[in-house]
Amino acid sequence: MSATLDLACELVARPSVTPDDAGCQALLARRLDALGFNVEALPFGEVSNLWARHGTAGPLLVFAGHTDVVPTGPEAGWSTPPFTPTVQDGELHGRGAADMKGSLAAMITATEAFVAAHPDHAGSIGFLLTSDEEGPAVDGTVRVIETLQARNETIDWCLIGEPTSTDRFGDTLKIGRRGSLSAVLTVHGSQGHVAYPQLADNPLHRLAPALAELVAIEWDQGNDHFPPTTFQVSNIHAGTGAENVIPGRLELMCNVRFSTELDADAIKTRVADVLARHQVRHDIAWRLSGAPFLSTPGALTEALSASLKALTGHVPELSTSGGTSDGRFIAPTGVEVVEFGPLNATIHKLDERVSVADLETLHGVYLGVLERLLGR
Repeated sequence: MSATLDLACELVARPSVTPDDAGCQALLARRLDALGFNVEALPFGEVSNLWARHGTAGPLLVFAGHTDVVPTGPEAGWSTPPFTPTVQDGELHGRGAADMKGSLAAMITATEAFVAAHPDHAGSIGFLLTSDEEGPAVDGTVRVIETLQARNETIDWCLIGEPTSTDRFGDTLKIGRRGSLSAVLTVHGSQGHVAYPQLADNPLHRLAPALAELVAIEWDQGNDHFPPTTFQVSNIHAGTGAENVIPGRLELMCNVRFSTELDADAIKTRVADVLARHQVRHDIAWRLSGAPFLSTPGALTEALSASLKALTGHVPELSTSGGTSDGRFIAPTGVEVVEFGPLNATIHKLDERVSVADLETLHGVYLGVLERLLGR
């Protein structure tokens, strides 16, 4: 078993369902400490965070990632126990294998190989790890970044190990992400008997034309890096369960994934205008998970692309697709942020898995980035 696969198995075996780190960071801290890293635990609330640095000079290249995973879902639906790492047909099965414990393992083993070959490497290497990426993301990476900013510790490049590959290993790098704005909309009506609608006020009927307009809006046309903004309803609930009762209240949940052509305030204003025009009595609670960000490609993107070309023969596509990531907390500080990791086809699913061969190539890609940026 290779060093990368062995470490990935050790991590998968720890049931670190968010925000429980389950000892993952302690395991990685021991490996980094043995290399001479200055390792700090930065817990906030129930969240475990780790900051580690090798070297004091700039530039600083940071590997960032999360040790937490999403819940397994029904374990009976898994082919193998989700926290028993199992290699079958050339793939490592287990919750977190692809998202993103395999990447963390490759980052560590690549760093071990690089430091052994270049004990006096240029600049510095950092690790920023959290157990709060899959959860609310309020006590994780954002708090570590605040801590670093307070002591004027500046990151130059940040490589996040999210699973970005889509059709084949190494086909996609993420250089940005769309913003995510969610809302819970409560529409107020008046309950009554369906036979006497004139004595009631049906919130479903009130909302329907407004909702049709919101769904049909062309918010923007996107741009060279982002697809158009989308509005999606994820849940609607109303009624007492009886077929002859007009409900007095409706609750709707929605999400807007938006490009850099819009900001959250503009979206809120437009939704409010539509609801007001249709005379929908309502309350609305907004939650901004993250603003969109775009990282200008620079030395890190070039090093990662060159490393991938050397090992796979392909030049990756630069993309901003997918959900949110912790890059939204790092990029605003002016850092070049790039995300790269293995195939994302099975993440968050039953039987999550990652190719063992891809893990070895991932180790080589990360090592190639270190060599190109900090080798001397």
